[in-house]
Amino acid sequence: MPGPLSPLIRAVTYTRWVHLLMGAIVPLACAMVHPGLHDPSPADWALIAVLPLPLAAAVALAPSVRRAEGLQARLMLFPGPHARTGGAEDPGVSAVPSASWSDRLRTGVWLVLRLEAGLAMALVTAQLMALSLSLAGAAAGDPGPADPLLRLSGTGWRYALLTPVPVLVLVAVAAGAGALMARAARRLLGPSVRERLAASEERTEQLLERNRIARELHDSIGHALTLAVVQAGAARAAADPEFTDRALETVEETGRAALEDLERVLLLLREGPRPTSSRPSLVEAHRLLDSARSSGAQVDAEVTGPLERVPGPVSREGYRMLQEGLTNVLRHAGPVPIRVRIAAQEARLRLEVRNPLTASANGAASGSGLCGIRERATLLGGQARAGREGDQWLLLVDLPLR
Repeated sequence: MPGPLSPLIRAVTYTRWVHLLMGAIVPLACAMVHPGLHDPSPADWALIAVLPLPLAAAVALAPSVRRAEGLQARLMLFPGPHARTGGAEDPGVSAVPSASWSDRLRTGVWLVLRLEAGLAMALVTAQLMALSLSLAGAAAGDPGPADPLLRLSGTGWRYALLTPVPVLVLVAVAAGAGALMARAARRLLGPSVRERLAASEERTEQLLERNRIARELHDSIGHALTLAVVQAGAARAAADPEFTDRALETVEETGRAALEDLERVLLLLREGPRPTSSRPSLVEAHRLLDSARSSGAQVDAEVTGPLERVPGPVSREGYRMLQEGLTNVLRHAGPVPIRVRIAAQEARLRLEVRNPLTASANGAASGSGLCGIRERATLLGGQARAGREGDQWLLLVDLPLR
């Protein structure tokens, strides 16, 4: 639980303090030129506070200034790896160049606030430190050369007890001012509406990519495992060495293809987006049909139209839909006769998978496979439906090509 003295042991208190003092550099540098820092009057201090404002407004017009201020605020105003206690918090401060006049305006307001707050903090720091030194000097018998606003009368050991008080007050003021500056940084240097929209779109893209990867794994690995189970069961039931050899060969080929898909997906997760050209498309649909035939199913396939002219995204997603459709049949109905129709028309692509209903196919409508097919079709602007049609189970997918 943070206590009243916790600011004393938090590194962020002192980084915020330094950040505030850095804001006083420009006003004090201007004051050295005019009106000077030798015994300035209150009017002189007011002039010192106003002099750098046009310079701050002009500097804020440079797009890179917002990025520099954002990076500096992230590093010095918010807890992070440099903090001794407390967890890191989301700064909510942008670190990209200004992209609009609204960004430049907010950056200008931030620079003015930083200069004025820095000057005020520098004056408070100087006065309280001078007071602490005067108290220490008075306790030792000589107030010394320090010139605080509060004049001391006399000397004595009693001043030793008061010596740390100005320092503690200064730390408390620095902690409070630093917290206010952090809140102001979130408001003035925080992401713009355009940046928030871009971040939201990026998160949406990441979620869609995760869903796509999950569907890829489900379709590829599920298809391989289903074929392996069906082939093993058929080989055991046939008790034919020649058939067993063919079944094992099919399991090996399917498993190798599934491992390639798995390796590709893992590379995608580790290294980020990769070209999609390596993903299988409907031109390779014969691989799926041959795998289904090798499992014992009688596949009647009819392919019409130029599949190689089907747009890449539609062709790749169509391959996965066909794969899931065949897997669904083998998983729920076994090696039954399957009728497959693939028609690449001028403006549409139609996929059709039919199989006779069996007693074990009652749960074919459940599971995530058919939901994944419908999601893929919807994302491509098409539609997919699956259900009973007489004594058969029908999967029908209709996708636009334009």
